Amino acid sequence: MTEQAQQMIEHVIYVIRKPGIEIDETTPLVSSGLVDSMALVDLLLKLEELTKMRIPPGKVQPKDMDTVTLMFATAQRVGRPRK
Repeated sequence: MTEQAQQMIEHVIYVIRKPGIEIDETTPLVSSGLVDSMALVDLLLKLEELTKMRIPPGKVQPKDMDTVTLMFATAQRVGRPRK
C-alpha cells in the first residue's frame, strides 16, 4: 500500500466517524453506505491534495469514489496537474 493510499484511508476513517471500523483500499465506501454524498466532497478535496492534481467534480461520479483504489484511478483518469 502506498503512503498516499494510507493517508486517504486514515482520512476516510476520520470522515465517517464510526468507532472501530477497519477499511482497506478495496472496502466499498459509497455502495455500502459508509460514505454519503456530503462526505464525497471532502474526500475529493483530500484526493486532490494527495495527488497534487485538479480533479473536475463534474467528471467524477459516486461510483468513481467507491474504494480508495478507484479514487486514485479516477484521479489518474480525469485529473490534471496543478499549475
